[in-house]
Amino acid sequence: MKQAPRRRKIDTPYASEPIAKVSELPLKVMTTQGIKKNMNAPGQPSLLSRIAYPSDVKRLKKPQLKALCKELREYLTQTVSVSGGHFAAGLGTVELTVALHYVFDTPKDQLVWDVGHQAYPHKILTGRKDRMTTIRTRDGVCAFPSRTESEYDAFGVGHSSTSISAALGMAIANKLQGKGDHMIAIIGDGSITGGMAYEAMNHAGSIDANLLVILNDNDMSISPNVGAMNNYLTKILSSKLYSSVREESKKVLSKMPSMWELARRTEEHMKGMIVPGTLFEELGFNYIGPIDGHDINMLVETLENLKHIEGPRLLHIVTKKGKGYAPAEKDPLAYHGVPAFDPTLDSLPKAKPSSPSYTDVFGDWLCDMAKADSRLLGITPAMREGSGLVKFSEQYPSRYFDVAIAEQHAVTLAAGQACQGMKPVVAIYSTFLQRGYDQLIHDVALQNLDVLFALDRAGLVGPDGPTHAGSFDYSYLSCIPNMIIMAPKDEDECRKMLTTGFKHEGPAAVRYPRGKGPGKAITHDLTALPIGKGEIIRQGEKIAIIAWGSMVSPAEQAGQELNATVANMRFVKPIDEELILNLAKTHDILVTIEENAIPGGAGNAVNTLLHKHKILKHTLNLGLPDCYVEQGTREQLLSHCRLDTNGILQQIEEFVER
Repeated sequence: MKQAPRRRKIDTPYASEPIAKVSELPLKVMTTQGIKKNMNAPGQPSLLSRIAYPSDVKRLKKPQLKALCKELREYLTQTVSVSGGHFAAGLGTVELTVALHYVFDTPKDQLVWDVGHQAYPHKILTGRKDRMTTIRTRDGVCAFPSRTESEYDAFGVGHSSTSISAALGMAIANKLQGKGDHMIAIIGDGSITGGMAYEAMNHAGSIDANLLVILNDNDMSISPNVGAMNNYLTKILSSKLYSSVREESKKVLSKMPSMWELARRTEEHMKGMIVPGTLFEELGFNYIGPIDGHDINMLVETLENLKHIEGPRLLHIVTKKGKGYAPAEKDPLAYHGVPAFDPTLDSLPKAKPSSPSYTDVFGDWLCDMAKADSRLLGITPAMREGSGLVKFSEQYPSRYFDVAIAEQHAVTLAAGQACQGMKPVVAIYSTFLQRGYDQLIHDVALQNLDVLFALDRAGLVGPDGPTHAGSFDYSYLSCIPNMIIMAPKDEDECRKMLTTGFKHEGPAAVRYPRGKGPGKAITHDLTALPIGKGEIIRQGEKIAIIAWGSMVSPAEQAGQELNATVANMRFVKPIDEELILNLAKTHDILVTIEENAIPGGAGNAVNTLLHKHKILKHTLNLGLPDCYVEQGTREQLLSHCRLDTNGILQQIEEFVER
């Protein structure tokens, strides 16, 4: 009898709106139905077509699993080619995903996927197969595992290195409740560079937690040690016989100190010759591997053995990112996250030359400023391409620092460099700076050090959803003493603000949105702006619209419709008090607009200033709503939040009519 799906209700703030028809996309394979038809050869019914939930996977015989993996990889390729999304990582976890759902009793046994880039095959096998072409679209399948979407998504993710902590917490809670369910954390080799992962492992080892961690190592070739002999050794190391002998030997030899020490050192020495597991063993984990992560039979056998071993265990598997799709294997970075593409082509189409994005503006500025000032250093927490540091890393390799997924370290590293007279620039997404907040306050701002933060992806980011939105930086930065916070209205102003922040003595941040601005021509000098001064870009009457950053352009368009005055504030902190007070004296209504959460945002600073000067004025604060805004295109989300031109006009007119 087929397992009935038990789904959590999806609570979405969006009104029902049709997604763009898949048939409108310029691709050869258009629908999941068409994909299924293409996969069904005459006389050979598809295994995947019979899979709706993991219970269906468990009904298969072991010899059928290899064929299922092949079909799953093909299906993943075809669906992502329609929808776009994270691709190469999922190709590498096909066998692991099938093995996990085959061996364990999900969702009773719970899988925690780190980040979620590698979880697309998991989504396909857990009730979302027929909706995969909607992934990352408005009201479609979530970009990352989400507890509100499926009970098979044990923990919501989006930022890295959290899986072991979450799975450990679940394991502890289950033990206290007398439950024997298995908790499994799947962490990629990139995420293992995050310090939080080691904090969790250190804790897990010290309390002997019943936890399985799977390290998906997809960035190294399979060495000669990972072959038939190593697989044989791994079978032994993961078997119940080996485990019981090992534990009984410990009990006996512990009564003979010299013999126990000799045996312990011999075991560590022998395992250290074959596998790189000493670190994990020292953290208290029973280390198994590395094994070939694309050998489905080996994976199933090893996982079945590990089910019967208690305590903290770490299974190290080696996979190839982009496995099974030649272009992705050749260039896994290019195929990490992709737009819709034609899977019959050997490569992704080259982007047509166009106006530069804000990320491009930053990258060019960084190289220009580095040429002008030898003190400049560039830092990124594993986001060289995304943050625009490729050219800088090539031109100034000795001044470029990729610290891996370690935002806290990135911030304090910059503080240390600044202490010695250098001028570090930390290029980081707004959402990821949240992870280094304590260091920002105590190590940088408290000591008033010269560190410039270039905050990309500020505001609504679109398809990646709320985990990646930079919705709070005005709020969490403006309360910190010594901080200067800027938001450009266009590309040229972004360059000037970066120069301003760099030349300022003390901490500064420039935050800019994903993608392109209005297309303003860029002057390639290194001119700074006067700190704390805004500008009037349109003179009107009665209504004054006070806008920051990305909201200046729609505010100006709304101002033309309303004959309102429009101010480009430029600085969130220090705010231009003189300009605001003058606007308050000469206008009946003040409207503040920001692409940031309203609580604690820039509009709040205006309210505080008016209150300080005992000015009573009709004031409307517009910004992001006090909720998490789900996925969609950036344009869709701005419209939903009523922060496009029409939405701004409607909100002002409603306020005036009250």
